Amino acid sequence: MAIHLYKTSTPSTRNGAVDSQSQVKYNPRNNLIYGQHRCGKGRNARGIITAGHRGGGHKRLYRKIDFRRNEKDIYGRIVTIEYDPNRNAYICLIHYGDGEKRYILHPRGARIGDTIVSGTEVPIKMGNALPLSAISSSTSRKPYALEEACTVWEGVLIDQKEESTSTDMPLGTAIHNIEITLGKGGQLARAAGAVAKLIAKEGKSATLKLPSGEVRLISKNCSATVGQVGNVGVNQKSLGRAGSKCWLGKRPVVRGVVMNPVDHPHGGGEGRAPIGRKKPTTPWGYPALGRRSRKRNKYSDKLILRRRTNHLLKKINKLNTKAEKEVIISWSRASTIIPTMIGHTIAIHNGKEHLPIYITDRMVGHKLGEFVPTLNFRGHAKNDTRSRR
Repeated sequence: MAIHLYKTSTPSTRNGAVDSQSQVKYNPRNNLIYGQHRCGKGRNARGIITAGHRGGGHKRLYRKIDFRRNEKDIYGRIVTIEYDPNRNAYICLIHYGDGEKRYILHPRGARIGDTIVSGTEVPIKMGNALPLSAISSSTSRKPYALEEACTVWEGVLIDQKEESTSTDMPLGTAIHNIEITLGKGGQLARAAGAVAKLIAKEGKSATLKLPSGEVRLISKNCSATVGQVGNVGVNQKSLGRAGSKCWLGKRPVVRGVVMNPVDHPHGGGEGRAPIGRKKPTTPWGYPALGRRSRKRNKYSDKLILRRRTNHLLKKINKLNTKAEKEVIISWSRASTIIPTMIGHTIAIHNGKEHLPIYITDRMVGHKLGEFVPTLNFRGHAKNDTRSRR
């Protein structure tokens, strides 16, 4: 991905950095696209706004993407690499040997003229799709790498020159476009730059580490594509002006404190008045920070071995690389103190304000909320239902 930096000749081009798209200027294939009516624009069936800041945008043609990769044991060649307005990853057109033509997600490092194939006994090569059951328990074999001498994620290296002829996927392989249900098509790790890691195999399941840090069990019969999704530098773009964001179908974001009381709970008052509440809320009155949105007792809870990386832990790991340690503000009272937190100062909310506490080795294993008591104690254990209000 090539980032084009604008000159600061006008206010609209100042600090602008966009994708030049010099290598993806191809027209889509007519039989693989269809028009779609982007109805709703964030409204439900009654016309009420349920998802804010959506509306407008340029017209789009939807590209039919092959997430199933069910062309088994038939080699295909990458003909074009194209831009898709419906996703931040690029797509590539594949011409198969039987005459079939399909779009797939563009793997990082794939070029025009490369060949790919899907099946149960195919080489471990970038862009090839195969089931997770084709896993080698031997760790002596080198995992598939995505770019030469470049650490992409969790120590997974990329090597385009070496093409493995083995049909067993070694542990530590970088994969994307992962199925959750057999035959439904890939649903995980499909965004630009996304990559998951194959950790272990046991019984009928395979253990994967997803881009969010979540460790999850997936059926070994489900398929995945080897490699990483392309367009890795998409997070380096800076649109530079509001008009470019409107082309994407995103409306301006307005603060609640400048609205009227009828529009937002934070609105109203004379001049620059505070929100008038202990905690920020959504336009519908629910807590805006820290409220759990995941359904309780969901069927997939038993498949998740470890939840995604905690925001508090991300802040601590970021500060460990710096010489000066700043005060970390957190609302997580139920978090368990681990050795990584020793030496940091964490400000925990007690229901009224944030109180800083210095973490020592004697506090390891306890909850953060135990050292910042509240007026009405609600408990800090995960099994305590009172703390989930």
